[in-house]
Amino acid sequence: MKEKVVLAYSGGLDTTAIIPWLKEHFDYEVICCCINCGQGNELDGLEERAKLSGAAKLYIENIIDEFCDDYIMPCVQAGAVYEHKYLLGTSMARPVIAKRLVEIARKEGASAICHGATGKGNDQIRFELAIKALAPDLTIIAPWRMTDKWTMQSREDEIEYCREHGINLPFDHSQSYSRDRNLWHISHEGLELEDPANEPNYEHMLVLGVTPEKAPDEGEYVTMTFEKGVPVSLNGKAMKVSEIITELNALGGKHGIGIVDIVENRVVGMKSRGVYETPGGTILMEAHQQLEELVLDRATMEVKKDMGNKFAQIVYEGKWFTPLREAIQAFVTSTQAYVTGEVKFKLYKGNIIKAGTTSPYSLYNESLASFTTGDLYDHHDASGFITLFGLPLKVRAMKMAEVEASKK
Repeated sequence: MKEKVVLAYSGGLDTTAIIPWLKEHFDYEVICCCINCGQGNELDGLEERAKLSGAAKLYIENIIDEFCDDYIMPCVQAGAVYEHKYLLGTSMARPVIAKRLVEIARKEGASAICHGATGKGNDQIRFELAIKALAPDLTIIAPWRMTDKWTMQSREDEIEYCREHGINLPFDHSQSYSRDRNLWHISHEGLELEDPANEPNYEHMLVLGVTPEKAPDEGEYVTMTFEKGVPVSLNGKAMKVSEIITELNALGGKHGIGIVDIVENRVVGMKSRGVYETPGGTILMEAHQQLEELVLDRATMEVKKDMGNKFAQIVYEGKWFTPLREAIQAFVTSTQAYVTGEVKFKLYKGNIIKAGTTSPYSLYNESLASFTTGDLYDHHDASGFITLFGLPLKVRAMKMAEVEASKK
């Protein structure tokens, strides 16, 4: 019997061309595995295309709820944002995809896993670190790095290669953006974005929504409730997380929310420019943060901010299946015990405007916060506090004055 390889299959030109390439160069039986993280109509026609290209079998695995509950929500709760802007849409999805690829490889008795990530990107790192952590015995095949065997350098080369192997596909030579889509976001790279001096062609690019200029002139109110840091209802209707994100995507897209143009630092050392659409994710992150403002104490918020930045870096670098990610997530989870309440906001032309937040665990005390003196706060106490809090500054200033005086 032939050895089996599990191919991470998207249905695009690259991974479709990889099927006959694997058979030709390795004589593998190719098991295609398409992981559904919410790509929508990108999954249409995959089975016919995979079989036409020579795959022995195709798995289409729906992991949307696992993706939302076990990968997206820990990042939301951590406030994990890479380089101040990127909400980690692709980064979060890669470990759960790799996990399912390993599960299928075990089920099929495969000896290898193949992915179509290029040698310049982050995804090769994310896929391979996850596979190494979960199945160190499996061989990993990365065609784009095997330049002695993978000689195709363009879409034209790949289309011609498929034709030479009797595979006629519904792809053409036209160029488009390089995109990655799941329930959380869609990313765009390439074309005019390759020059940071160029303005993005949003008319041609956007998929999930519109620009703020084209959003409705009337704002729209949205109410969300959370229990222990997890959203449980939207506008009074109980929903699971995946349903809430789906609805928020529609609302956010309509109002021009969550469009980010960023030049980011890839793990492999280069800078890359991309545009991310994350309408629902942007709203969810903001709503969660609004609630945390009420219920987390100052010291916890300070440490949590640092941990959120570290968590974002870990996820971006593909280190999901590591003890450090588990440890930081455990800390974050402990901070969510009282992140329960209701958040209301208005969506208006790219903005998320606060409209009121409530929580049974709110630490906001009106008596303390108001200008009226209450029982819990005596203004005179501030004098002693400031004296002690500023003592190091005063001592240093006195010493510096002493040193200057001695020079005269």
